[in-house]
Amino acid sequence: MTKVYPNANVAAAATATAPSIPAKPQASDVNATVLTVWKKSLLFNCNGFTVFDSKGDLVFRVDNYIQGVKGEIVLMDAAGKPLLTIRRKRLSLGDNWLVYDGEKTDVNPRFSVKKHVNILTNKCLAHVSCNGGDGSSSSSSSPTNNKNVLYEIEGSYAQRACAVYDGRRRRVAEIKKKEAVGGVAFGSDVFRLIVQPEMETAVAMGLVILLDQMFGSSGRLSL
Repeated sequence: MTKVYPNANVAAAATATAPSIPAKPQASDVNATVLTVWKKSLLFNCNGFTVFDSKGDLVFRVDNYIQGVKGEIVLMDAAGKPLLTIRRKRLSLGDNWLVYDGEKTDVNPRFSVKKHVNILTNKCLAHVSCNGGDGSSSSSSSPTNNKNVLYEIEGSYAQRACAVYDGRRRRVAEIKKKEAVGGVAFGSDVFRLIVQPEMETAVAMGLVILLDQMFGSSGRLSL
């Protein structure tokens, strides 16, 4: 079996019959943090995510993906410390989410994420806005011209081919298929998250969780 990670203490692997095409390295990837994301919780009978660094060490984990307390998704570090709490925005039109630092949700959110719905610009998946803004704009210009928009996510999450751009259109994070190892390809539940120095890795992983909620094929939170 193909190893998802080299240094974890649990035995697991993810294989698939579909081929995985290695992506060409970018010059900016030299200083990037490359993470392996596994869509599986380390806890028995619990869905979530497990994330490893390039050395195979555990970096992030999500263990309450389906039935979290109060319908929340909590991103934790390797020791179980809450880093981000993700909650669907109530009483709002469309697919809107609020993201809080740590586990406190009785304060202003750090940022919000709104699913982009526009058949004319289908390459855009979502907008990330500051201070709970929804990233909408009354003008016909690009949403990235809105001063509240922090990031714009483009691509296809189903194909594990996404890019996150900041307000200056710099690519600050990417989701890519994980390359085949020993002729055996990984399935869609194992992929790479490449994060540039301009973006926090925890924030990038938080966006992965939200993309999976918006576009993933498996269960979503029932809020």
